[in-house]
Amino acid sequence: MTLIEFPEDWDSALVVVAHPDDVEYPGAAPVARWTAQGKRVIYLVACRGEAGLDDVAPEEAARLRVSEQIAAGAEVGVSDIEFLEHPDGMIEYSMGLRREIAKTIRRVRPDFVLIGNHREMSGNGMLNMSDHRAVGQAAIDAIRDAANRWVFRDLEDEPWDGVRHLALLGSPTPTHAVDVVEHFDAGVRALLAHRVYLENLETSPAAAEAMLRKFAMSVADDFDGRPGVALEML
Repeated sequence: MTLIEFPEDWDSALVVVAHPDDVEYPGAAPVARWTAQGKRVIYLVACRGEAGLDDVAPEEAARLRVSEQIAAGAEVGVSDIEFLEHPDGMIEYSMGLRREIAKTIRRVRPDFVLIGNHREMSGNGMLNMSDHRAVGQAAIDAIRDAANRWVFRDLEDEPWDGVRHLALLGSPTPTHAVDVVEHFDAGVRALLAHRVYLENLETSPAAAEAMLRKFAMSVADDFDGRPGVALEML
């Protein structure tokens, strides 16, 4: 398999994921590359991660994880981060979720939408969790919803049919890759910004960096020897 260079003929991107930290496993290095090029990148996170810390009450966990996601975004040049109020671990595919994502697409008018993997399997060979699948599929459908003026007619913003690229992060069947040679360290710093979350998982900073390096080098085998992050173009 040969991975194709991901196109960069766009100016703005909306990244739609289920949880705080989903972007950083391992999508933050490409974001650092893109913001360094002057592109605008916005994150839309479907929940606040309140169920992600086993020994921390949900209200406090939500506060911590939102704070860590904001810090992670700052490491790669992203300051525009929006959080929805869906329940962590129990997110359902719904018209309401589609509407919220479509509303954001109409408002921010991205050229490119990057979403978390909605497939049954993750790129690491493990079963994908239901939150990821629900949010990913809703985001795919919301792109079409955002373009159709007769869908969600109560939304104030005009329809937007300008999404030219749609890709999956963490797909088991990638087609493209982004060269992260110059931005790998920024991606590591973004992941390490989730300090409490990583500590809860008993993942040391060294182990987190080694994991990201392993991911990047596994892409290199199919990407002209260059470390990268793989995406599936839809």
